[in-house]
Amino acid sequence: MSQFYQDFDFRPQYYGPLHGLHTHVDTSRPWRRQPIRRTISSTTRCKYHHCPRKVSSNNREIERLTRARVRNRRLRVKDPKESLKFYEFLGMTQIKKLSFPEAKFDLYFLAYDGASAVSHGNSTFDREGVIELTHNYGTENDESFTVNNGNKEPHRGFGHVCISVDYIEAACKRIEDAGYKFQKKLTDGRMKHIAFALDPDGYWVEIISQRKDSKGADDPEEKNAVTDPSTYRMNHTMIRVKDAEKSLKFYQETLGMTLFRTVEQSAAGFNLYFLGYPGAEGVSEEGFTALKEGLLELTWNYGTEKDEGFSYHNGNDQPQGFGHICEFKFHSSVALVLFSAWLNKSKEGPDVEEMRQHRVSVSVDNLDAACERFENANVNWKKRLTDGRMKNVAFLLDPDGYWVEIVQNERFAGKENF
Repeated sequence: MSQFYQDFDFRPQYYGPLHGLHTHVDTSRPWRRQPIRRTISSTTRCKYHHCPRKVSSNNREIERLTRARVRNRRLRVKDPKESLKFYEFLGMTQIKKLSFPEAKFDLYFLAYDGASAVSHGNSTFDREGVIELTHNYGTENDESFTVNNGNKEPHRGFGHVCISVDYIEAACKRIEDAGYKFQKKLTDGRMKHIAFALDPDGYWVEIISQRKDSKGADDPEEKNAVTDPSTYRMNHTMIRVKDAEKSLKFYQETLGMTLFRTVEQSAAGFNLYFLGYPGAEGVSEEGFTALKEGLLELTWNYGTEKDEGFSYHNGNDQPQGFGHICEFKFHSSVALVLFSAWLNKSKEGPDVEEMRQHRVSVSVDNLDAACERFENANVNWKKRLTDGRMKNVAFLLDPDGYWVEIVQNERFAGKENF
């Protein structure tokens, strides 16, 4: 394995022969490939796998699943002007800004909002694939300030965000011509169909093609193509997990997500799991996910679950960087969201100013009912709804210590949260 892949957990065949397949895996025996399960059925869950959830034949339950969303990912940034410029260059639009001068920070919400966008015209809390930027006042003037991009030892955890594009070669050329740097160019290494650009703070932005079976730099159909950023999509966010079985159980059973596909790289010693809410279109028969928005990718390196002293950086400890994933489901059971920091500092109970820094956020139709459900499920809490002064927000902890924020979905409240 090349030193490049060793240093950056960027393994050969990362999206190799299995790219696009939807399999499920016996996590107790990760080297064994299991039969492909391509549909969500009403059969019971298989003994060893956390494959797509059992779906009740009850129409109301099916409707709840089709209305689920994964909303946003939060990133701390040093200079909002530079970060906004970058993400807007990628075709995103600022759909909302929240300012908290008393706490000295601003939040910027960006999403694809063109006529063909998945969530075109929706409110901020009714979208998939939102990126939330958090700026703490003064960092842009501090020459020594840097963020943790999640990809350097000993502070690895968050991996990258990913956008899917119409023509990947033209898209990468456009980014490079604008002067932005790459962690991996399209022509680097053996994987000619993916690239990783670097945003102004050094966060990795994966670029994949929306064209099925695209060969990227080796694809003759890419030659002389013209890219249209308005067609791009915010596809997924990747985080590393210690124990795949525990994490899959949490995100599927507690938060109600569906496993869209698994990519096994047993030769390189890791698996990738792509989860999300199916929506009205359901799960692709062929496991093709490049046209989706707001997915969550879990990366599991074999053996970490057996190391008692091993842990990933959750983004809430110093040095800080990635904040959280924000997804939501329009049902009181679950709603996962990658939402940013908006809380005032509390004088009692848990330090909410600290909590605003890194988390996954879930918006629900009935906040009290959702928290009661989580309580009955014996989840680990960072802050219960009744703790502190902020009675309209709660925080769960996932198996790796990533924070899951629970807030009211404003569509059901009939008013804006902010």
